[in-house]
Amino acid sequence: MENFEFNVPTKIIFGKDVVNETGKHSRNFGKKLLMVYGTGSIKKNGTYDKVIKSLKKENLEIVEFSGVKSNPVLSHAKKGIRIAKDNKVDFILAVGGGSVIDEAKGIAAGALYDGDIWDFYTEDVKIKAALPIVVVLTIPATSSEMNSISVISNEETKRKAGFSSPFFYPAVSILDPTVTYTIPPDYTAYAAADAVAHLLEGYFTHSDQWSPIQDRYVEGLVKTIMECTEKIMKNPADYEGRATIMWASTLAWNGLCVAGLRDAEGPSHMLSHTLGAFFDTPHGAALTIIIPNWMSYMKNKYRKNFIQFAENIFNIKTGDDDLTLELGIIALKEWFKKIKCPVTLGEAGIKNPDLEMMAKNVLITAKAWNIKGYDEKMIVDIFRECL
Repeated sequence: MENFEFNVPTKIIFGKDVVNETGKHSRNFGKKLLMVYGTGSIKKNGTYDKVIKSLKKENLEIVEFSGVKSNPVLSHAKKGIRIAKDNKVDFILAVGGGSVIDEAKGIAAGALYDGDIWDFYTEDVKIKAALPIVVVLTIPATSSEMNSISVISNEETKRKAGFSSPFFYPAVSILDPTVTYTIPPDYTAYAAADAVAHLLEGYFTHSDQWSPIQDRYVEGLVKTIMECTEKIMKNPADYEGRATIMWASTLAWNGLCVAGLRDAEGPSHMLSHTLGAFFDTPHGAALTIIIPNWMSYMKNKYRKNFIQFAENIFNIKTGDDDLTLELGIIALKEWFKKIKCPVTLGEAGIKNPDLEMMAKNVLITAKAWNIKGYDEKMIVDIFRECL
């Protein structure tokens, strides 16, 4: 096991109706806040009213900023930064899923920075300060509510970039499963796929010969997320299913699953970010296209890990390692299909893509993330598997 440091300073408030305590858990960070949210779903499902009521109960001054897209964009984040600066807010309240939280993190840093926040995402400029961030999670998927990562897309350059900063850990994250009952079936599926993908990245790519803690942690959470997804697809108001998947998704990418692993990387996210940047493909959908096709291409390199995946996740034990590996890939693809996620570019509405241009975009991310071993031809071939 490799040396590692693990420190997640986020306080989690978890449970039924804890959304009504948002104000109580926010008041320690100042009197004026910028409330960042998406395109209106929180108003339709009642979450907005509950949050506002709780904030007003604590006499907090609210500046609203809505309109965050499912793939958050730089231009919108810059508008939020201007509003935060003009109103001299004390902290940021993100009410939404990973996209809202990611953009809120960028706003929190940009509010105390005189330059262009894109510098943080692409120029290795270090954040020296950021406003405190409070989260009310409405879509469990990315673990952004308990990690230090922010991802934003630059519409002009078609670059989707992410990075980590200790300033991006939310101070408090409020996880109330009851606010997730109204997530549409497609985004329930995309969210589950995203959480599964986070867990599988390091599990597939690490080079340790024996890693029972991390491997069993991942296997248990992946099977749990799959089981919960099928439960809540049948009954969206299944509280135990919603609560379990919410906590499992938060645990998926808060650093625990890769702590101590050697050579763990994120190639599926590296490739899927280009689909988000070029085609605005929902992140979970991009991952369900990439992962099984990437596995088919990389089956010789990660043979041992793929066989273990087939055996321990899907209970496939044929006695023939090659067959077991292939059936494991098929089983994952079939599960993605079962929850109605795309597994090809065509199923996501992507027709005649410029694979060479996409590959060049991926290589920029590979360099930024220090993922080695991929060249343009190889990436084109992986994307061709996805056609």
